[in-house]
Order: sequence, then C-alpha cells, then structure tokens
Amino acid sequence: MASKCVHKGCGKEFTDPEEPCVYHPGPPVFHEGQKGWKCCKPRVLTFEEFMSIPPCTTGKHSTVDDTPVEPKKPQETELPPVQPVPARPALSGAAVAPPSKPSTPVPEEPDSDDPSLEIPANATCRRKGCGAGYDKSISRDEEKCVHHPGQPIFHEGSKGWSCCKKRVLEFDEFLKLPGCTEKKKHLFVGKKKPEGEEKVESVRNDFYQTPTSVNVSLYLKKIDKEKAKVNFSAQSVDFDLPTTDNKRYKDTYPLFAPIDPEKSQFRVLGTKLEMTLAKADGTGWPVLRSDDRWTGERIQVGQAGRA
Repeated sequence: MASKCVHKGCGKEFTDPEEPCVYHPGPPVFHEGQKGWKCCKPRVLTFEEFMSIPPCTTGKHSTVDDTPVEPKKPQETELPPVQPVPARPALSGAAVAPPSKPSTPVPEEPDSDDPSLEIPANATCRRKGCGAGYDKSISRDEEKCVHHPGQPIFHEGSKGWSCCKKRVLEFDEFLKLPGCTEKKKHLFVGKKKPEGEEKVESVRNDFYQTPTSVNVSLYLKKIDKEKAKVNFSAQSVDFDLPTTDNKRYKDTYPLFAPIDPEKSQFRVLGTKLEMTLAKADGTGWPVLRSDDRWTGERIQVGQAGRA
C-alpha cells in the first residue's frame, strides 16, 4: 500500500521505503519578507518562489515528520512580504527602499490538463493546498480537487490564504489548511508548451537604492549565464535573457533618471538577475522605469540642508 512522504519538498507517494527521497531537512525561515530553508542558502520574496526552491538533501522517505522546530525568539517577529509604501525623505547615507511598481502578478495556472500530454506516475496536483497524487486507477472524471485559489498571506506571524479566513501561526499548520474551493479534476501537467523557444512576456522586479546606486532584482529562473546579455546606456537598459529551459526574455527598461553605464554592472543568480545601476546625478528614484506610474513625490537622498 502506498504511503505519502511527509518530508518538506518531497510529498510523494511511495511503496518502496528504500527509494531515494530528496527533501529539505531544515525548518522554513521567514525574515524581513525573505523566505527560505535553514538547511540551504537560497532566499526569495514570493511564496511561489519559496515553494520552488529545490530540495538540498537526499535520504529516505518517511511518514513521520522529523523536521526540527525552530524556537522563536521573543524579539523576532515574522514580517509580511515587502509592499510599496509612500516615498519619504531619507537620512544622509542611508539606503532607500522606494515604492517600486506593483509586482508582476504570478501567472495563473491553466484550468485543466492538456489531454495530449502524458501524466507521470508520481505527479502531484499543482493547485495550492491540494497535493493529491496521480492515481491512474481512478477515472479523471471522478477526481475532486479541493484547493486554495487565492494567494498566501503572512502578516505579523499569522499565516493563511486570501481566499478564506482561517489563520494559523506555524508553517506546518499553514500547509495543512484544507482547501476552500473544489474543482472536478486535478491539475497535474497543465498546458502543452509551444514548440521552439518560449517568449517570456514579463518578469517581476523590485529595487532599493542608496545615494549613489539603484539595486535591481529581475526574477527569472535558470538564466543561461553564458548567453545572457545586458546592455547599459545613459537612459535605459536592454535585456536579452535566454534560459536553459528554452525560454527567452527580451525587453528595454527606460530608466527614471540617467546612469553611468561604465560603472553599472549585473550578475546572474539561480532565480534572478541582479543589477547595480550607478546614478549619474544622485537623484532619488521613486520608480525604476520612466513609464512606471508614481505619485509625483521625489525621494531625496544625500545631505539634508541646514536651517
């Protein structure tokens, strides 16, 4: 009889207890809007990225959760993801976190699986909060998928979903919150990918700044470091970012204020591209792009004037 592995990052149904299990042995870590696992280094901002962090340890499946519980320190509180806030004057020399444009919405999952695609034997439903495994002995028309169609909400230590009211304190309890919406079929493989290279229309970005630079993150997984191209000019940045899974993101960002192209630089990481834009005139940036909507309030940086 099949059992379901309770290791974090695995969750597969198994019949062979000796089968290798790839999972996270450490507890989740949420701090100042960042999310990750104590057992490995990646830190991300969104829940979707957190759930996509690849497991770091190989062991054996288990039906007993042996993840160590991280004791809470009285002075520490879990903060919600970073949200845009009205721009305010900054003190001299301090890093400034301005209100960037709203994050690009997480792409919605398709409503159903493509009937032309084969479902792997160990597939798990992709809808949040479901986690049901594929059972080929059950007719697809008899499946019931109970899931969360909303987004996760972490606020002041409480955790829940935007689609329902219940809130809990522990991450394990959050993962066990029963779904609130039912569909007739699970979602195991989604839609068939188009042949050839897939064009990525947009990526999420955020940024913070200091008096001399604007530090930008563009969230795109599996960027090909050898083929990635980023060209800096005084008023814009051009991107050509192919990925190792046959996708490509190309765009031009018109910048809010001029930069020094020679002093600007970038680096490719596992889940994002990081850029450091060297300011040409020390201007405070309320937005990253010149075509982003903003309130008209300019962030001031540098020495405050004396009365």
